[in-house]
Amino acid sequence: MKSSENVFYLLLVHAALSLERVRWCTVSNQELSKCKDMSNAFAAAGILPPLECTEGESAANCTQMIKDYLADAVTLDGRWIYQAGKEYGLKPVVGEVYDQGVGTSYYAVTVVRKGSNITIDSLKGVRSCHTGINRTAGWNVPVGYLMDSGRLPAMGCDLPKAVSDYFSASCVPGANSANYPTSLCQLCKGDSTGQNKCQGNSQEQYYSYSGAFRCLAEGAGEVAFVKHSTVPENTDGRTLSTWARQLRSKDFQLLCRNGSTADVTEWRTCHLARVPARAVVVRPDTDGTAVFQLLNQGQQRFNGVGNQFQMFDSTAYGAQNLMFRDSTTELVAITSQNYQAWLGDEYLHAMQALSCDPNTLPESLNWCVVSTEEIWKCGEMGTSFRDKNLKPEIQCISAKTKEECMEMIQKKEIDVVALGGADIYKAGKTYGLVPAAGESFSAEDNNNAYYAVALVKRNPSNAFTISDLKGKKSCHTGLGRTAGWNIPIGMLIKKGFINPRDCNIPQGKNTESWARDLKSSDFQLLCPNGARAEVTQFAQCHLARVPAPAIMVHPDINIFALYGLLDKAQDYFGNNSNGNGFKMFDSSAFQGKDLIFKDATVKIVPVEERRTYTEWLGRAYVESLEGMQTPQCSGAGKVLTAFAHQGVGWDWKLPLFVWTGRNLRYKPSVLRQHGLQDQSKTEVLLPSLLMLNYAGLRDSQVLLDGYWFSGLL
Repeated sequence: MKSSENVFYLLLVHAALSLERVRWCTVSNQELSKCKDMSNAFAAAGILPPLECTEGESAANCTQMIKDYLADAVTLDGRWIYQAGKEYGLKPVVGEVYDQGVGTSYYAVTVVRKGSNITIDSLKGVRSCHTGINRTAGWNVPVGYLMDSGRLPAMGCDLPKAVSDYFSASCVPGANSANYPTSLCQLCKGDSTGQNKCQGNSQEQYYSYSGAFRCLAEGAGEVAFVKHSTVPENTDGRTLSTWARQLRSKDFQLLCRNGSTADVTEWRTCHLARVPARAVVVRPDTDGTAVFQLLNQGQQRFNGVGNQFQMFDSTAYGAQNLMFRDSTTELVAITSQNYQAWLGDEYLHAMQALSCDPNTLPESLNWCVVSTEEIWKCGEMGTSFRDKNLKPEIQCISAKTKEECMEMIQKKEIDVVALGGADIYKAGKTYGLVPAAGESFSAEDNNNAYYAVALVKRNPSNAFTISDLKGKKSCHTGLGRTAGWNIPIGMLIKKGFINPRDCNIPQGKNTESWARDLKSSDFQLLCPNGARAEVTQFAQCHLARVPAPAIMVHPDINIFALYGLLDKAQDYFGNNSNGNGFKMFDSSAFQGKDLIFKDATVKIVPVEERRTYTEWLGRAYVESLEGMQTPQCSGAGKVLTAFAHQGVGWDWKLPLFVWTGRNLRYKPSVLRQHGLQDQSKTEVLLPSLLMLNYAGLRDSQVLLDGYWFSGLL
């Protein structure tokens, strides 16, 4: 290390440890003026370390300056705390407390008139009232929440366009430039003369919290996004404003995240997000306790009557909320000094969705495919998307296997791959990939799963339970298949005993001769708790909920941009599209099946709260996969060994081995008996399995992965 670098390094360490000064970054000339007065007041009172003031001009500049050691501290609101923490690792060390009965936070709520029948799930198409563009409770939180929950797709991260498409009309004060859709200002009122419509200030009568509520109260809009105290402050005679004198709080209600409604007083449990208070942020190497001690000395001296300088009052500078909010009652130390903990999950997720920035999106996304047919379909998909000007564009990259796709995504060589259950598990656990969107098989809801069940014939004289399967004959969909093998075998191995299962109840009704006279009432389900249930009760009685396929990406990929693309694409090329040629959920034109997406897919759905592979797959499904990886189950043949040793009878008329492939062989004596000599011709032997059964063979032995097994034919 050079001597000059040595000196610089030592200076940084010394500054971090001793905190000889605090350089406060200001975002305006008015704030700079207040900061200088505070510095002088602190110095006169003997408060140390010295406070110095630097010009940053904006929150973005200040966070960059702090990161570059050109400043030490700045007060930020929640959105900037998120950005500063995520991009530069800055930490919140001192928080503001407001006199609102909720400490260091307030709540962003959604208000409608009582009896409107509007819920959080039916907001699409209603008229909306907002406090202002990019304001927290009126824009950032509701737009972020609606995006995060999948209700508001935004192709190309164009949030204003997405909001304009989602609501039928809005008043969003400040969204009055050519950059914004005109519908965002459609409901705005302007001043008393009708001028200054949609201005981002008090000249617009529907501006800020009370203005957005007035927009709702006067019938311009049907829903208002405000803070928890807005309705009480503007109803029941608590305001002198003429427009609000007759309003009663009982005539309004809140919309809750779970789809219910609540009284306006129940904002603690019915809200979109708890909004964190503003906080002072510093570098990770700065002593946060020392910064709090400095400010704590100041608030004890300059937060009360009789002092010329007031820390929490900006009126002397002709502005509001300089350095600290004017409504601040005290500053408190933040013990966690962690931006995620300070923001909270609700607000953090909204900000993550809101960070979908069109300026940071790649021009194209590289989609991984693993067969000639998939390459063909993917190429057509990319061309069709471009024809509709869908962004980002799709580029197709070929790989030999799904696992190779996972490796390439982990290395950021490609971006996207569609995977099924077991591959999702591997992609998440081994390669760190996350789900960005999913496939759904139901048009009514986002039901992107089916259930693996154990099906038995109804027999009152032999009503065995799931614990009594040892020695029973078992029927499976196929070796290595999800519902018929992986889930039942894996789950029961995990629990300490082994069990075969059938699962997938077919969708509408089998007309083949063998099934023509069967009745669903002749069968029952075996439940994991030892009970039995009717076949219609699969949602309550099943071995595992089998997740639908997911679109998997590197964690750095913006999942909201990808979902926004696919959601818009299915408007053109989904099951409800007409005459657009390419079909996302149909592989017949490419001489294949389930290419890229499952052919049974009805729609692409958001991941919502299931942001990790374990959340997407579900606990029961993950346990079943983990069961298949236990030492006693290192290979499919070893699982069969356990069954064979337990004396389980196998019904070879079912396709247990027929589709398993490569490692299945008959003993030489069996081959000679049936005129077969060459073990290597696996492709001949495998189709022969069923034929051998019908040829009358009664006691064959099979070699699978190096183990011999007996089966009853």
